[in-house]
Amino acid sequence: MPTNSQSRWWLHSVTLIVWALAAASAVFWGLKFVPAPGAPAALPIAGNGVATADPATVARLLGANPAAAPVAGAASGASRYNLLGVVADRDHSGAALIAVDGKPPKPYRVGAAVDGGLLLQSVAPRRAVLAASMDAPASATLDLPPLKQ
Repeated sequence: MPTNSQSRWWLHSVTLIVWALAAASAVFWGLKFVPAPGAPAALPIAGNGVATADPATVARLLGANPAAAPVAGAASGASRYNLLGVVADRDHSGAALIAVDGKPPKPYRVGAAVDGGLLLQSVAPRRAVLAASMDAPASATLDLPPLKQ
C-alpha cells in the first residue's frame, strides 16, 4: 500500500514537469517575437508596389541556356525571333519567352502582339506559333533546342 509521502512525491514531480513545459513554451514564443541582435529589420519596398520581372532571370527559369544560342523554327522571317522558353497547357494557351532582333527577351501570352503584325497564336510544350491573327495560318514556328540527354 502506497504511503502518503510517495503519492505526494509523484504529484510534485508531475507539477514540476508541467510548470517547466509552460516556462519553456513562454521562453520559446517570447524569443520568436524579439528580433535577433544585429538582424536587419524588414523594410517596406519603395515605389508604386508594382514588381517588374528581370528578363534574364525569367529566361533562365524557363530553361534558356545563355551559352547556347536558341534555335528558331523553319519559317521565313523566323530568324528574327528566338524562343527561349514556353509555359503551355493542353489547350495550347500559356506564354512564351521570345527575344526579337537580339533584344532582351520578353514574356508574351497567347494572343499578345509580339512584333509588328504578328501575334503569339499558340504554344506547345517546346514550340510557339506566330501568325498575323488568331485564325490565320502560321507565319513563323519557333522551336526550342532539343533536350540534352
